[in-house]
Amino acid sequence: MDINVRYFASLRDRMGKGDESVHFDGDSATVGDLWNKVSSEALPESILVAVNMEYTDSNHVLKEGDEVAFFPPVTGG
Repeated sequence: MDINVRYFASLRDRMGKGDESVHFDGDSATVGDLWNKVSSEALPESILVAVNMEYTDSNHVLKEGDEVAFFPPVTGG
């Protein structure tokens, strides 16, 4: 299963890229599994996640070809 991943703002800098394709063997993986595959750190609670442009959480089950976007916390003034 191939998943398209996009990183925004400071996460882009932290990951060293804006997007990538990630492959999973098998048919079942969650957003949390994906984060564990791309990062050595636990998924911070403050990071927002969207799958196919809809906000979700780390338990969301992914499907072939899904686009997952990770957004850092946003602050404003």
